[in-house]
Amino acid sequence: MKAPEPIHIMIVDDHPVVREGFASMIGTEPDMILVAEARDGEQARELFRQHHPDVTLMDLRMPGLNGVDTIRSIRREFPQSRFIVLTTYDGDEDIYRALEAGAQAYLLKDMLCDEILSAIRAVHGGQRRIPAAVGTRLAERMSGLGLSGREQEVLELVAKGKSNKEVAADLGITEATVKGHLTNILGKLGVTDRTQAVITALRRGLVQL
Repeated sequence: MKAPEPIHIMIVDDHPVVREGFASMIGTEPDMILVAEARDGEQARELFRQHHPDVTLMDLRMPGLNGVDTIRSIRREFPQSRFIVLTTYDGDEDIYRALEAGAQAYLLKDMLCDEILSAIRAVHGGQRRIPAAVGTRLAERMSGLGLSGREQEVLELVAKGKSNKEVAADLGITEATVKGHLTNILGKLGVTDRTQAVITALRRGLVQL
């Protein structure tokens, strides 16, 4: 009886050491084979077209095209493609965006090898894999009030250290409007001042510096 085809895997991460670590892990498994390694989103799209991997391990934050946008781009062209996000970030907004883009699993890089290998097999078999801790963060995101587009813009500028006056000038609105947006942002994030808002936004993945 013919043995089943191994799971074809692509790794996408801008750190060579990380790619080497996952490649070594996959290389020990008889039912898996590494078919491609990409250092960024653009290269990942090219290599996906060439190799058509069964499962892609995707980092979230890379120079150029980030992980979420790479997943969206590939899935537009290959709707049946399967992705596992492997990242050091567990912010609820990161989790939400990755799963919304079409990832079937969201794992943290410090998880045990056995858990990651198990997730690869599960996703290849059509299942989803969300660890309990990640699921809790996602539930927090789903139960919270999302920021409006303008509130997001204000928050990103505040996170860059800009004053209300500078934010108003950048967005072409009044300082009073900026203050109103900030009041809404503080309420939605459950904090009392702009410093706490930035810290919370960074932790949750709402903004990136």
